[in-house]
This record gives sequence, structure tokens and C-alpha cells, in this order.
Amino acid sequence: MRIAILSRNRKLYSTRRLIEAAEERGHEVHVLDPLHCYMNINAKEPSIHMRGKELPEFDAIIPRIGASITFYGTAVLRQFEMMGVYPVNESVAISRSRDKLRSLQLLSRKGIGLPVTGFASKPADIPDLIDMVGGSPLVIKLLEGTQGIGVVLAETRKAAESVIEAFMGLNAHFMVQEYIKESGGADIRCFVLGDKVVAAMKRQAKPGEFRSNLHRGGSATLVKLSSAERATAVKAAKTMGLNVAGVDILRSNHGPLVMEVNSSPGLEGIESATEKDVAGQIISFIEKNAKSHKTRTKGKG
Repeated sequence: MRIAILSRNRKLYSTRRLIEAAEERGHEVHVLDPLHCYMNINAKEPSIHMRGKELPEFDAIIPRIGASITFYGTAVLRQFEMMGVYPVNESVAISRSRDKLRSLQLLSRKGIGLPVTGFASKPADIPDLIDMVGGSPLVIKLLEGTQGIGVVLAETRKAAESVIEAFMGLNAHFMVQEYIKESGGADIRCFVLGDKVVAAMKRQAKPGEFRSNLHRGGSATLVKLSSAERATAVKAAKTMGLNVAGVDILRSNHGPLVMEVNSSPGLEGIESATEKDVAGQIISFIEKNAKSHKTRTKGKG
């Protein structure tokens, strides 16, 4: 098979591992920087070009689109879908998961456990917004933030009011969530592939920090999931429409709660913690499922 990987840097661990796994199985791999791709959009023969040349035909494409280029990256992926290339994750599903508020609303509609979340735009709504999520302490998250950036733990009501007022003053979009104290600064990253969890790790925040992101100094260890956690992770990924997803779960007194569904989950932490060949499993999934024009959305949305 001829496989394309949409990635801005072929030296990144995740991209490098996918290249290795595909080539080990005899596939031809091309790494394409989505920002270097440009599109010929027409009714008869849509195409994608790079550096003055039309790209060859591909059997499948693996999108590794960073949050900062979601709009252009998904446009390029959508063009590949229109040309009949099988996407591991579809453009519509990626866009859906990147919109934090929309993704939580979709998960809520499916009855999936979530931290109580509030969203408002007027300063007059702040007192009720804080009460809505159970008061302080509470977590305030910028909707555009990634890797723990723009996430604030407000330990007192006064601190929460001050941060919320500041974000509103900057016209920033944010949400407030209940603080799950019993999680102890830890979350579970479930790596979902197709209809099952193929690997899972527990991420623990460093002392004095409540964010468990590995980029913020958190540690990762192997973890055993309950059947409820596995079912929740798979249902969350399916709700987004993702074949490959990193579903982040908090362990609470009232069951697993989904924090986020990541459409481009990193491979380094999960492979190191679990010693599993996750990249190889992704390539195996492509081998079993890749068919021309096999997209549920058909480039729509």
C-alpha cells in the first residue's frame, strides 16, 4: 500500500514510529506537511499539489494534524477524502473533537460521564456559573488550550471570580468544570483503535501540580482498566467518529468521567509505559479497513 502521513515534522516520535511500522510491513510511506499542500478543487478531477507537482495516488492517509493548524489541515484531509483516499480519522471527526465545547455536548447527549461543566459569556452570570459546578475549588479551561496550557485550578471562590473576569475581559472563550479531588492529580489515557482499547496508561501530575500532562512533567505508568472505563473510552471515541483516539478519563466516586477526546494522540508516552507496538497496530488496522471512498461523511460537514 501507499500510505501518506500528514505531519509537519517527520522527526517527531509518533511520525517516526508510524513510518517504521509501515515500512516493516512493506508499505510505501510519504510524509506530507499539510501547510505545503495546496488544492485544485473541481467537480471532475480534484487534486492536491506540493512544490509545483501533483501528488501521487494514495491508498490511505494518517492525519497527525496539530491543533494550531486544524482549519487548514482538515481542509487538506477533506480533499484527500474527496479523492477517495481512506482516512484513519475523518476530517469531520477531527474538527468535532477539536471543538472542546461541542465535543462535551455530544458526549453529554450520549449519556457519557463528564465533569459538570459550565459555559457563559456575561460577568453577571459568574456567581451562578460557579455554583453550577459545585463551587470552589474548580477548574477553568481556555477552549483553545492544548497540553495543559490555559488550564487553571481556582482554589477559592474569589480566585475563580478573578480568573473568570480576566478571561471575559480578554474576550477569551473558556469553560468551568468541577474539580474531581478524588482523582488525586491523575488521569487515565486510553488509546482507542477501532472498537477496543489497545493500550492504557495512568498519568500522574508532579508534586504541587494538578495537571497530569506529560509535557508538564507528569509521569506515566501502566494501568489496569475496569470494564466501565473501557466501555466509556470506546463509546467516547465512537461518539466523535474517531477510529484512533486518546480518551482521557478521570476516576471519580461516581464512575469514569471523560475529560477530553484527542484525535492525534501521541505514541511516545503510551508505547513507553505499556511496551506495546501501538504504531504497528494502527498500520494493521489500516491494512484491514482501507478501501477507496470508504468515508462515512463523504467529505461533507
